[in-house]
Amino acid sequence: MAYSTNNSAGQAIQNIIDDLPQLLAIAIVDAQSGMALASHSNVPSLNPETAAAYNTEVVKQKQKAMAALKLQGERIDDILITLTNQIHLINLIGDGKKFIYLVVNSRDTNLAIARDVLRQQSDLLK
Repeated sequence: MAYSTNNSAGQAIQNIIDDLPQLLAIAIVDAQSGMALASHSNVPSLNPETAAAYNTEVVKQKQKAMAALKLQGERIDDILITLTNQIHLINLIGDGKKFIYLVVNSRDTNLAIARDVLRQQSDLLK
């Protein structure tokens, strides 16, 4: 799926690309269904829509773990997965019904800046 800037998910994708042009892939994802609402990849072999579906399960399992641990008053802000050369960042939006999935090269991207860029899009996606 490509994206259109005619909706909030597509506009958020464009804003993130503008701020992090070196990103490898990005998707705005419905956390219930796992469907990408908008996505983009700069790497043909990295399909953000496939990753979105699998990462939805990561989010759901972490939510179940938090419930089992009875972590009252806590919510997931980010889930960080570091690979040898990549950072995969899952940023939950507001009530957790959507998330942003970002893949960047760990050598080219400052994690704090990437997290801030994603958080700046939260209001647009609520």
